[in-house]
Amino acid sequence: MHLPNPHKQHPKVSKKAWISETAVIIGNVSIADNVFVGPNAVLRADEPGSSITVHSGSNVQDNVVVHAVSHSEVLIGKNTSLAHGCIVHGPCRIGEGCFIGFGSVVFDCSIGRDTLVLHKSIVRGVDISSGRMVPDGTVITSQDCSDALEDATKDMTEFKRSVVSANIDLVEGYIKLVEEG
Repeated sequence: MHLPNPHKQHPKVSKKAWISETAVIIGNVSIADNVFVGPNAVLRADEPGSSITVHSGSNVQDNVVVHAVSHSEVLIGKNTSLAHGCIVHGPCRIGEGCFIGFGSVVFDCSIGRDTLVLHKSIVRGVDISSGRMVPDGTVITSQDCSDALEDATKDMTEFKRSVVSANIDLVEGYIKLVEEG
């Protein structure tokens, strides 16, 4: 479902993206090519001056909530995965090639490229450098804690790449199904 916001801004969705029919996209939202938006995901930029941009190759999985408050933006970099049930709340910038795990919450932060925020973690009010990993269930609310994060492991880097690849395959498969009627 694509809806305008009260300011008459409509979502802009690439014809090369696949959006589940149960997803809700409201307002000043821009979705690029090869983006997968799963069932019951909500992307909402309906407050004044808010925006959400999802760059190509990214996936917004089932039950994800992305919301930008007044005069904020949410930016999702290329080839980034927002896994099942996570919450991304603006202001927030997530770099290219990132992974935000199941049930995680990220708010008022900047996450560098190729970073993993693993399952059930909270990241708020910090900048995370590129190539880092937030372990499962970790709460990062101070810059000192963010700066102490370890680099992402090779296994986890391969994992996040495989998630992106699988979701791009889904986009292509679903679009083909629609075209075949």
